[in-house]
Order: sequence, then C-alpha cells, then structure tokens
Amino acid sequence: MAKNKLKKFNDLETFSHVIQPSIDELRSNFNLKGNWRKNFFKNDNPIVLELGCGKGEYTVGLAKNFPEKNYLGIDIKGARIWAGASQALEEKLINVGFLRIRIDWIEMCFNSNEVDEIWITFPDPQIKKNRTTKRLTHPIFLKKYNNILKSNSKIHLKTDSQFLHGFTLGVIAGENHTLEDSTEDLYNSVELRDCSKIQTFYENMFLNKGMPITYLRFLLNY
Repeated sequence: MAKNKLKKFNDLETFSHVIQPSIDELRSNFNLKGNWRKNFFKNDNPIVLELGCGKGEYTVGLAKNFPEKNYLGIDIKGARIWAGASQALEEKLINVGFLRIRIDWIEMCFNSNEVDEIWITFPDPQIKKNRTTKRLTHPIFLKKYNNILKSNSKIHLKTDSQFLHGFTLGVIAGENHTLEDSTEDLYNSVELRDCSKIQTFYENMFLNKGMPITYLRFLLNY
C-alpha cells in the first residue's frame, strides 16, 4: 500500500465526523441507527445522504449551501472519502459527516423515517447486463431507500450517463413512482436548478469534453 494512502486511512481513524463500522458492528444493533440527529449531528435538522459520494465534493458543497440541513456522504472507498472529510474539517463545517460502508448495507445504518432526502451523483452506471442489479437506481436499491426515507422524500440523480438516466426513467415509470423533474442537459436547460450550483471535479471534466449532464428528481410510491 502506498504511503499516501496509508496516511489517509490513519487520518480517517482520527476524524470524529467519519464513521467506519464493520459489517459485524452493523449486524449487532449499530449504535447510531436511529440516533444520527441526537448523537452525531446533535440537532433536529433534516438528514440528507449522498450515495457513492467519492471524494465528497458534492456532500461538502451541499453542506455549505444549505447549513440548515445535515449531510452524510456514503462510500466504501476510504481514500476517496478522505478528501471531503479533510475539507469539512478545514472549513469547520458542523453539518457534514461521512459513513464508510457499502451502499447495500444502508438499512443497517438508519431507522425507518430517519432520512429526509437522497442524492446520487455520478455513480458507476453499471452498463453491462450482468451488472443491472448493481445500479443505484435499480428497484432493489430503491426498496432499501424506501425503508429509511420519510414519506414523500426526494431522490435526486445527477449523472453524465444518458444510459443510467434513461434506465432510471424506465424504473420510475414501470413502478409508478412520481417523477418531479427531469432534463437530459442540465446546463443548457431553460430552467435554473439548485443542483447546477455545485460542480465536482469530474463533472467539470465531463462538461469540458462537451458531455451533457442529466438530472432527475423523483418520489417513491411503494
């Protein structure tokens, strides 16, 4: 393991706003499940998750733009999380944290009705047919989200993948969920949206290559 990566992992162990539970801890009544507001954020504000947060740029950006909400970036890659966690620490942001888990463990981390909103930003579209169930907007995942979200909570998908955008629209229609907003080209859309205010490193890279960014927002109706 490279020294730089090892240092990042060591740093994460000292960051109080980064939680890294093992699967055994999650299976043994994870202590923050149902207690994120009280014991982690220490307020009663809404909890918003960014799934597959990568370096945490969007999580931190949201936290800075909407200080009245609590934000948790979730990813399994510790070396990536380190970037956003370090930035949050440097900027003394008190409404942002990071949870290092696999997304499919999410139901073990939160109680029903504990989460107010979900963002999915630039996930791996898992284009191969044998990876269909790995897509973060597949019904398997949507049912997991439904088990932790409050009623009528918004889910956002922002991606450069027209494929994943279309796939998700198909899932929404096929399962009779409520589509609130959708665009295949966010930055050339007539309507200005809050989600255009925050751009990650990779998003800028896609835009510089002339690749349109898609966006949609929907509610679950299970």
